[in-house]
Amino acid sequence: MASLQTPVEMQRKSSIIDENATTSDLVIHQMYKYLNDEEFGQSKEMQSFYQLFKRYIETKAVKSEVTWEEIKSPTDKEVVEYDAIKDGQVDPHAVLSKLAVLKLNGGLGTSMGCVGPKSIIEVRDGNTFLDLSVKQIEYLNSKYNSNVPLLLMNSFNTNKDTQQIIKKYSNSNCKIRSFNQSKFPRVYKDSLLPVASSLNDQLDCWYPPGHGDLFEALYESGELDSLLDSGIEVLFVSNGDNLGATVDLSILQYMLSSNSEYIMELTDKTRADVKGGTLITKNGNVQLLEVAQVPKEHIDDFKNIRKFKYFNTNNLWINLKAMKKLITEHKLNMEIIPNVKSVIRGGHEISVLQLETAVGAAIRFFNNAHGVVVPRSRFLPVKTCSDLLLVKSNLFNLQNGCSLELTPERFFGGNPLIKLGSHFKKLKDFQSRIPHSPKIIELDHLTISGNVYLGKKVELKGTVIIVCSEGERIDIPNGSILENVVVTGSLQILEH
Repeated sequence: MASLQTPVEMQRKSSIIDENATTSDLVIHQMYKYLNDEEFGQSKEMQSFYQLFKRYIETKAVKSEVTWEEIKSPTDKEVVEYDAIKDGQVDPHAVLSKLAVLKLNGGLGTSMGCVGPKSIIEVRDGNTFLDLSVKQIEYLNSKYNSNVPLLLMNSFNTNKDTQQIIKKYSNSNCKIRSFNQSKFPRVYKDSLLPVASSLNDQLDCWYPPGHGDLFEALYESGELDSLLDSGIEVLFVSNGDNLGATVDLSILQYMLSSNSEYIMELTDKTRADVKGGTLITKNGNVQLLEVAQVPKEHIDDFKNIRKFKYFNTNNLWINLKAMKKLITEHKLNMEIIPNVKSVIRGGHEISVLQLETAVGAAIRFFNNAHGVVVPRSRFLPVKTCSDLLLVKSNLFNLQNGCSLELTPERFFGGNPLIKLGSHFKKLKDFQSRIPHSPKIIELDHLTISGNVYLGKKVELKGTVIIVCSEGERIDIPNGSILENVVVTGSLQILEH
């Protein structure tokens, strides 16, 4: 079994590295030797990880920030308004025969204090994220007599539980297929050596390398060839927690008729989205610009919603033939994102790196790739319990038992801004403190901080701020109507 060694130890043992080798050469060589140990050498995933690691080390010394002067706003051909394409003639059965839907299902619900796949968290009327995804495809297939499949890209964290859960859909008209994304080793931030010492090492030694791994994972699983063999041309990809990401026939028809190989759905930025990646044109090519790539002196320019009006929803439409060609020609070298995490070893917290890629960054490799500016309703992610309060409320109706639609009564402005404090971070705490969703159709802004509980049939309007003092408790009584108020201190209502 391989043992952890320092870079110096690895350098001493190297007999083939030239004395003039750079530090980068030495680091790459030590990883090569490590992964070619008998504990790792037979793994295809380790070979893929080595190529990612090698590219990271080789490019790390290169300035990753963009040259601000090279950035140009996309033209009308590179970013198209949804209204310009939505009224085209569509033959639903014909276009749906060429479509498959993929949900990114590798995430856990840890950010909301849950154990297991995030997709199994209940979000609306007894339905989980996964339930709603399946029901959306079932409805589509029933309505148009189509056979659109649903693919789930799982991770080693979510696969086992997901396989058990999808058994209940065995008789559904939505055929579910799943595959796993890669399992890569975390590396110590200081030594740049793997945390794992063998393929069978404990789980915290490993990570799923971001949704940019979709391309290789889909190809290596055989699912890409299977889709192509069945006549499917387009893959609609979205995050599993985005409840607004339903199949849109207008976008599908437009993609097929425009011969675009890649379409990214964009939507209007708000103050809550100022860090979201945006499309730009650089050297004549469309590409995704992330905040991490922006020079510090231009961060405020990047966050200016008047200058960069749109951001990436991660709703993506990708041509499968073009995808396979780029994969087999090894041309999908997206920017590498070093994500710093930590592991506990010997009672100490040690920093580690996860080398990840993002599927949206691949847009620059595809021909005739561009963005479509879609309504905000197609971007409805649930990342926190604040988001969960929004989608569980009367602000949305569940149409056809599967799709959330904004109630017609909300005819003004965008969605309200909701900020719940640390007492509401975990799902179980959120459910105990707000067991009944308040009415929020006329709400603009809600902030709740501290030990606060909401009763039944509470209605919130305008701007509502509730701040409970440390060590105290605030109970909002049943049937309360709070409009443009600030509630502070403590307030306890005793039942009689």
